[in-house]
Amino acid sequence: MPKIDAAHFLRDLNELRQIGRYRTGVHRPTYSPEDMESRRWLMQRLAECGLEPSIDGIGNVHGRHRGPGPRLLVGSHIESQNQAGWLDGALGVVAGVALARAGLPVDVCAFADEEGHFEGGFLGSKSIIGELSEAEIDRSRSRNDGTPLRDALAAAGLAGKPRMQLEAGRHKGFFEMHIEQGTQLEKAGLRLGVVTGIVAIWQWRIEIVGQQDHAGGTTMAERRDAGLAAVRLLAAIDREFPKVCGERSTWTTGRITLEPGAPSIIPGSADVLFQFRDVGLPVLERMEAMLRSLVRESNRNERCTAKLTQVSRALPALCDPAMMAALDQAAERHAPGLWQRMPSGAGHDAQYIARRMPAAMLFVPSIGGISHHWAEDTKEEDLALGCQVLADAAEAFLRG
Repeated sequence: MPKIDAAHFLRDLNELRQIGRYRTGVHRPTYSPEDMESRRWLMQRLAECGLEPSIDGIGNVHGRHRGPGPRLLVGSHIESQNQAGWLDGALGVVAGVALARAGLPVDVCAFADEEGHFEGGFLGSKSIIGELSEAEIDRSRSRNDGTPLRDALAAAGLAGKPRMQLEAGRHKGFFEMHIEQGTQLEKAGLRLGVVTGIVAIWQWRIEIVGQQDHAGGTTMAERRDAGLAAVRLLAAIDREFPKVCGERSTWTTGRITLEPGAPSIIPGSADVLFQFRDVGLPVLERMEAMLRSLVRESNRNERCTAKLTQVSRALPALCDPAMMAALDQAAERHAPGLWQRMPSGAGHDAQYIARRMPAAMLFVPSIGGISHHWAEDTKEEDLALGCQVLADAAEAFLRG
């Protein structure tokens, strides 16, 4: 079995952590100077491992194995959310470097903008599988400051570079190691999670139209308050969704915007961004049916009109059984009884790469379940364990 140099692996992780350091985490928004510095750092590490490094026109950093096949693709992303954690994404990329250093025949990739700083999100993994059009790049803007994606690419020195595509038949599969970003492993006293599938995220916009009016002169009986209608609808969703959801379903109201948003004016409109997630398509369809039913009920009962529009609709990505079995066996060998199979409640690049090849993921615990925050952390012994299990599973899957 391949032997991971755990000290070198942890040293690389901590060295990358210094780029864009923010408190105990990092701040590396996509295409920022800090992000581009981290991509140059990664290219140096890839070259040191004997891989052929390159960066393409969307910012994907790729390390190509020079030897014969069969090969695996291993990776994740290295940009971060704003003022966020040091392991989210970076762990999977540096683990790929560690596997290459151990002599495994792997290509390593850091995909651009998994964190969705630009409209559309997952730019790198979509691009590498040929599902990001030039028109989508033209339309995309930064969610942080509105900068056009084309301008950000030019400022990062990427304009005019070709965008790489996966080479058909080159890879036997894709492995991604990641922190859990939740509390399930820690609460159960477990050290590893073999991911069974990645949830689909269905995003919605709910627009509610009432009547803007004076907060003092308009009686309660006369009001068409879009804000209250929105609150009542969202409360109904929270009350009714448990009747149709799955064991690990989640739903989130990410934004509520009231217009005009002044203390002495009755809101004339409410704009709500809402999403739900699950790994099972039948569950997602039940949740959609319930959402539509509750919007219809709101329109019957309220003086305001609610309009429901779907913003995005993905499919769940199930992990490859043979790759999961390899991870199971490696986890049991190194941490007997201290692992479990589990779904991923977050989206990952693996869900897009899975459209082109078998894919699987391995989770390590998040201390306190914290992620997308600078306090995000994982014990060093769990990081090292996860990397060794990943290497063993990779070698076994290549032999199988």
